[in-house]
Amino acid sequence: MRNAPAAVTTLLVANRGEIARRVIRTARAMGLRTVAVFADPDADAPHVREADTAVALGGTMAYLDQERILQAAATANADAIHPGYGFLSENAAFARACVDAGLVFVGPSPEAVETMGLKDRAKEVAKAAGVPVLPDAPVTGDDPSAWHTAAEGVGYPLLVKAAAGGGGRGMRRVDGPDGLVEAIEGARREAAASFANPDVFLEKYLTAPRHIEIQVFADAHGTVIHLNERECSVQRRHQKVIEEAPSPVVDADLRARMGETAVALARELGYLGAGTVEYLLDDTTGRFFFLEMNTRLQVEHPVTEEVTGLDLVRLQLQVAAGEPLGFGQDDVRLDGHAVEVRLYAEDPERGFAPEPGTLFRYRHNTAPGVRWEDGIAETAEITPFYDPMLAKVIAHAPTRREAALRLARALATTELHGTTTNRDFLVAALRSAPFLAGATRTDFVELHPELRTAAPETPEHVHLAAALAVTVSRRRAADALTGHAPPGFRLLPGHPEPTVVWTAADGADVPIAYRLDAAHGAATLRLTLDGTPRELGLRDLTPDGVRVRDGDREWPCRVAVHADGSVWVNDPDGQRAWRPVPRLPEDTGGPGGSGPVAEIAGTVVAVRVRPGDRVSAGQPLVIIEAMKMEWPSAAASDGVVEAVHVKEGQYVDARTALVTLREEA
Repeated sequence: MRNAPAAVTTLLVANRGEIARRVIRTARAMGLRTVAVFADPDADAPHVREADTAVALGGTMAYLDQERILQAAATANADAIHPGYGFLSENAAFARACVDAGLVFVGPSPEAVETMGLKDRAKEVAKAAGVPVLPDAPVTGDDPSAWHTAAEGVGYPLLVKAAAGGGGRGMRRVDGPDGLVEAIEGARREAAASFANPDVFLEKYLTAPRHIEIQVFADAHGTVIHLNERECSVQRRHQKVIEEAPSPVVDADLRARMGETAVALARELGYLGAGTVEYLLDDTTGRFFFLEMNTRLQVEHPVTEEVTGLDLVRLQLQVAAGEPLGFGQDDVRLDGHAVEVRLYAEDPERGFAPEPGTLFRYRHNTAPGVRWEDGIAETAEITPFYDPMLAKVIAHAPTRREAALRLARALATTELHGTTTNRDFLVAALRSAPFLAGATRTDFVELHPELRTAAPETPEHVHLAAALAVTVSRRRAADALTGHAPPGFRLLPGHPEPTVVWTAADGADVPIAYRLDAAHGAATLRLTLDGTPRELGLRDLTPDGVRVRDGDREWPCRVAVHADGSVWVNDPDGQRAWRPVPRLPEDTGGPGGSGPVAEIAGTVVAVRVRPGDRVSAGQPLVIIEAMKMEWPSAAASDGVVEAVHVKEGQYVDARTALVTLREEA
């Protein structure tokens, strides 16, 4: 048994967003004083307002500054630090610094963090514990020929993986020798930026396994247990996006075998607290292989909480304070099914690229069995400095199908006005036949590209009719001359139907002719869109919404107009948005030069061309790092580089011109 730490009364949460709020909620319920820390962009963030006290760190990336975090703990008289996940949560030096400062680090020992934080060393420990592993090889030096030799030993396809860190960063798939050098160089850059450690290694890649992880817990009194499995196979960019517990393919026997190896690994480490042992499972053979161990709380921990009835943050705090878990393996239950999604500000149609920007409205209803772990308030500015996750949304139900459909409905009815999100993709995925059938291997997203362009089932013209009806009636009500008149009033009855142009979310201009009429207490909207005339019925028309009838079917629509002029329409199946085009648009000064522009705000980490270079369509010209991921900007067509407008290390805003190309004669 380890020496019990001093009693904890004040907890500093060294993190931000939804995980900071999650930890604060349980800590306060346990009677602890809570301390938040915040960088400059988060001064008004919800976690700052909800803590008992908050300490400013300054800057933008101060959540990675160990000295500032420790000074904040001293300033607030904290006696414990919970690192959350990401940032410093798996930083052994930080864990050791906390201990040296007399603080309780809510996590395993610095030695365990250090050992499992390096994936190559972690695999050696796994082997010693009897856990099966995949073939791998280190990447050393800068000699490409040595890299190719190592790759041939592992076999293609393979992954280049950062030795430190996780979350899909510093990871590249390589299918053959031609892409190896570029993948290693890119993974090294990304690993250095994300984890301050450029080391990478090669590992055999399984093309379509399942990603299964086992939650383990250990106390200081010799108890080591597992809390069953989660499946996290639905991923993009090697990052999880839908997680569930239990897995649809893991039976009691496989669950026991995987759980036993995870517990053996934790015992081999002398582990303390919450940890997750991740595996790749070939569900055709039942064979599984060690992937990594995360020495922290996982993003997806709520699905385990929902099916076991346990509060994992409470258990973390109890174990860190030297208390026993208080239950054994036979006491762990499995109740129903839980599914979680990660709601991101990102664009699935553009390869799930992050979409920093303004959220004018973030509003969701409460529903039985649905849990929201929000990282933002009702309005928010999504900055390019941090992970773009807005919230985790979790549904629990007696069956997997009901949990998935319950979660899809909760997402579909949410109002998300402003920057692009992955909500429609998530709704479509959860409702898709392959997902509901449990066909959720790691290639799920690649096999179903149609999910990336998913849209609400409500016809577009219904949403457009609601937007027009509400905005026209609003404008008329605000007019001193016609404000008293009913919808459809016209000073000149014979005047032709007005025509407007609205820009849709995909950037396409939509010309619309319409006429709004009132007769006998009802309203009618005659709408001509794409040359097709439609007549739709309207009722319950207010400044905030309208019920739209098309034929025998009716939809209740809510309408919002925001400060940027955008018009958003929601109904129970989803939302759409348009931006009215001014009748006299501003002069933009003429067309700009051709060539790629920055699709996202970030830092230029590589410029691969010089003026005079000939380039081919699809060739990466500039690499931008944003939110700890690299985003190549490629040539749209063959040409010659006329000018390069950026340099390495330069921060650029979205839509900044990077390179000017001219077509060859």
